[in-house]
Amino acid sequence: MKDFIHELRISLMAMLSLAILLCGIYPLLVWIVGQGLFPAESNGSLLVYKGTIVGSSLLSQGFTGPKYFHPRPSAAGQGYDAAGSSGSNLGPTSKKLVDGVRQRVVDYRIENGLGSDAMVPADAVTASASGLDPHISLKNALLQARWVATARNLTVEVVMKKIEAHTEGRTFGILGEPRVNVLMLNLDLDGKL
Repeated sequence: MKDFIHELRISLMAMLSLAILLCGIYPLLVWIVGQGLFPAESNGSLLVYKGTIVGSSLLSQGFTGPKYFHPRPSAAGQGYDAAGSSGSNLGPTSKKLVDGVRQRVVDYRIENGLGSDAMVPADAVTASASGLDPHISLKNALLQARWVATARNLTVEVVMKKIEAHTEGRTFGILGEPRVNVLMLNLDLDGKL
């Protein structure tokens, strides 16, 4: 019995020590480093306009209407709900996925005045892994430019300059493709940046 109590005491001390370290000290240290070195990112990269939070540059938001660039479809639902962030888990042989993408292709062509044989960028009709990717491809943005320019009574050249201003290059110069942050672009068009 003496050995059992001794082993129990060691186990409890180990559990208590690890709980203090992993549930207290480590999170506090990460929070201090984050707030000290990356305060904007640690607090969600929130964008504020006239004292009101209008979004986060890290998360997509749904935009509707012809005067806005539209983001990727969201697997997190129509509301781009961050609490529901996840992929759809539909595989390439899923009829639901194929039918959904097919319908999005038709809708995208109609919205952007494209012919029935026009190529549609994959990111315009498929959701990202998280369902909240804030970027669209440069090609997707360029295809939407004429539609947005017309709806805002702007020249296509003005809208193209806005796209250019919000185009991000490849990460580290080699990873990924050039992309456009939809929220930043739409806020700029609204004069909120």
